[in-house]
Amino acid sequence: MKSGLAALNCYGAESDGEGSEGVAGPSRSGAGSSWRKGGMARGGQVHENVWPPWPPPDETELEKAVRLEEEREAKRISDAIDRALESERQSLRRERKGEMKLLLLGQSESGKSTMLKNFQIQFAPGALRAESDAWRAVIHLNLVRAVNFVLDVLTKPTAAAAYVPQPGDASPTVPAFSALNRVSATAQPSSDLRRFKLALSPLRQVEVILARHLAADEGAGTAGVGERARVTEVTIRGGHSWKALVRQQYEPEEQRSRYSEGRADEVENARQILGACREDVVALWTSQGVQSALREEGVVIDDPASFFLSHADRVMQNNYEPTLDDILRARLQTIGVEEHHMIMETEGAENGQHWIFYDVGGARSQRASWVSFFDDVNAIIFLCSTAGFNENLVEDRSVNRLMDSFSTWKTVCSSRLLATVQFILLLNKTDLLDSRLKAGVQFSKYVESYKGENTTEEVIEYMKRKLAAIHRHHSPQHRKLHVHSTCAINIDTTSAVLMRIRDAILVNHLTAMQLI
Repeated sequence: MKSGLAALNCYGAESDGEGSEGVAGPSRSGAGSSWRKGGMARGGQVHENVWPPWPPPDETELEKAVRLEEEREAKRISDAIDRALESERQSLRRERKGEMKLLLLGQSESGKSTMLKNFQIQFAPGALRAESDAWRAVIHLNLVRAVNFVLDVLTKPTAAAAYVPQPGDASPTVPAFSALNRVSATAQPSSDLRRFKLALSPLRQVEVILARHLAADEGAGTAGVGERARVTEVTIRGGHSWKALVRQQYEPEEQRSRYSEGRADEVENARQILGACREDVVALWTSQGVQSALREEGVVIDDPASFFLSHADRVMQNNYEPTLDDILRARLQTIGVEEHHMIMETEGAENGQHWIFYDVGGARSQRASWVSFFDDVNAIIFLCSTAGFNENLVEDRSVNRLMDSFSTWKTVCSSRLLATVQFILLLNKTDLLDSRLKAGVQFSKYVESYKGENTTEEVIEYMKRKLAAIHRHHSPQHRKLHVHSTCAINIDTTSAVLMRIRDAILVNHLTAMQLI
């Protein structure tokens, strides 16, 4: 568009400049504008806004021929500019028609990355399956960190004292230790726990290999138990092409560099170690004595760690291939902004469309970067964790997570940069909300303004009304809000929600482009 506008501006500058003579430029005030500007009307009256000019009095045949030629040239240039402008307008419209930009907002751990994978499963499953090698490494790292965390907890003196092997518990594969000649004044873990720790000690090296392989935070998984309350996340920096790093390991041998060959050998060795440790991991997690000791310590292993530990027999097989459900549950925390490109594979009008998702960090320190992505997005998808009502922010333990979500939502709704952007609100993690309310946790204890029953349906309805009211009162102008309650790890129930979201985004986009 720049070239056409530049030509138009230059043409206008010539006609309006001081002392300019000759042919003035044509008017572009609209389809009904007169093709005459300047000149003198019959009877001597001057019309400044008429083009082409009336013939001057006493015009000779030569002057008339020159004037008509100049008018034809001016008309030709004007038409060429009009065609160029229209062509660029149509090109821009086609480009925007085939490209959709969506911004995922919300706190850390609100489910943004999981919801993005749901979009891929629903609309681009082939591309997601092609990334299975990369996600296998993430899943293995999730599992290994969970195992190492459990071992660290169980070998604490208090947990070791609480561990009592139960009838039917499988034993570690390493031989029992001899208690002869051992002298120690400190309480020691039981023989089974020490054997588990020895049998699974190679997983420490596997964790280091996989973290380096993914360019993840290697130190996060080695912190002492007292320094962390749960299994540490797999964390990478936004913009890091970790998937490309993984793909390099599976290139044909003749295309590999010596560096990537070394990495490939490391990863293969890690998979062999995982296979060798499979029986011990299964025995550890299915041990009633281990589960009892974890409960005594007040340790709860949440998803995805508990899911992969429960499926360790399958996940640690040498020929393991991740399922879509495995990929959906794999946890990978991004610090910064991650840009994801998705080509729609589904049948229909959107087939082949290019959707771009911006997954931005949700920690308080990262929210200042959100504003730079507010320009030129088609829709905001804001995720609010419904299970955060009895949790506090990691970065500020005095702030309730649900209250912080309300405050963040208000700030986003108030932005004038987003006045015309479509808003979609997802009340996520309803499965965790349901389990906590059924366990007896009182919602009203943490949200004093709530006066309803302690049921999932009433609590979700309260959140919908609260967040919808914030949107209505603080939006710069009236706009429609789409609200859905979701459980992002449930593919079947989320699928119907995503179809409605897709339809709403497409209709809104086509309306904005004046195509419907």
